[in-house]
Amino acid sequence: MLLLNHLIKSIINIDQLHNQAKHWLSIDNLTPKQVLCLKSLLIDINNRYNKFLPAFTLLDKEISLGNCLQDNFSDCFSFYPCLHNAKDQLHKLDNIIISTSSDSSAYIVILDVSIRNYIATSVLHVHSFNWPIIKTCHQAINMSTTEAVLFATRYGINQVISILHIKYIVVITDSLHATKKIFDSSSHPYQIHSTASTCELREFFNKYTNNHIKFWDCPSKENW
Repeated sequence: MLLLNHLIKSIINIDQLHNQAKHWLSIDNLTPKQVLCLKSLLIDINNRYNKFLPAFTLLDKEISLGNCLQDNFSDCFSFYPCLHNAKDQLHKLDNIIISTSSDSSAYIVILDVSIRNYIATSVLHVHSFNWPIIKTCHQAINMSTTEAVLFATRYGINQVISILHIKYIVVITDSLHATKKIFDSSSHPYQIHSTASTCELREFFNKYTNNHIKFWDCPSKENW
């Protein structure tokens, strides 16, 4: 399996080196008459700000057999989906906010991601005891909702694990299904974000044996 993955990665790299011609979907390939017929803004695929970025790495040590977080730190992370009663879930979230607000070793990360007019917007709020709320907003084009959620989660984790005294992280999101891909060790289109997040979480879990992170589902329709 390792040899097969290595061959696939080599083929992909070789193809990228030799494919220097303009992409067949480039706006530059349109005739002047075709350009005049355009009725909406199009993304030029050859623009240096809109290139295809690497999405996965087949040989990353974070997804190697026996080295995944599920293998070594399965007790350090957990998920809490909203299965039935949304009001009960919101009540639990209220209690979490109250309890963690008085705990200097706990940090809350709240994610909100949306896509409008092909623009993905992720809003991130980070809060801890006796500290002001930090709000960060990112926008990107050519990005799916899942990728935007994983990027925002990756950024949020990166912001808090560097804090020395932190032992407990709560992530609240309306896209829990997408966040779970962080722990997906199979090859998938968003693996570059997953491996980066798992690498940082591994560092966080190794600091103290009782360090842990919890992911809570918050239905967006509830306007919590």
